[in-house]
Amino acid sequence: METSTIPQRLTDRKRVAIVDAAIEEFLAAGFDATSMDRIAARANVSKRTVYNHFPGKEALFAAILTQLWDACQTGNAPLYRADEPLRAQLLELLMRKLRFLNDEAFLALARVAISTGIRSPERAREMAARLGEREEDLTVWIRAAAADKRLTTSDPVFAALQLQGIVKAFAFWPQVTMGQPPLSKSEQKKVAEAAADMFLARYA
Repeated sequence: METSTIPQRLTDRKRVAIVDAAIEEFLAAGFDATSMDRIAARANVSKRTVYNHFPGKEALFAAILTQLWDACQTGNAPLYRADEPLRAQLLELLMRKLRFLNDEAFLALARVAISTGIRSPERAREMAARLGEREEDLTVWIRAAAADKRLTTSDPVFAALQLQGIVKAFAFWPQVTMGQPPLSKSEQKKVAEAAADMFLARYA
């Protein structure tokens, strides 16, 4: 083993410990009550070490949401295919999104983010922008299908937001705001099929 790799592995382990500790703190105390000191203590590292990895609490929280997103995805998002039916492609994208929205850890942190955003609209906009970067797959697919003349829309971003809104009405907001249980696999399929059919009835 090369000795030069040891410091890097130690650094990686500390980063993982910091993220794990931060998740526990955010869930236990909420965003505002959580401090970098508390995170450092729970991770058993110095406060300076925490700041070496993350410039602030907002960046750390955003990194956690991004990590959860990545953990719930399997490979890259499927791209538009000109030779395949639109409905089948759209269902593949929507089921992928529903699997992510069904993750208990993500839903718990989303509750923290939303409660924080209510008290700080500026912070809410920043978090929404960071998460929006992770929802580009639908926009990219819609833009490609429209360029291929198989969808009719001059605003792919607007169309993607509409589609996400349909899905989140069943698979995000009831769970985050009213404590409803995550959707079963059959319920996810039902939501995906209904959303795809409504979307294609409007835009195909």
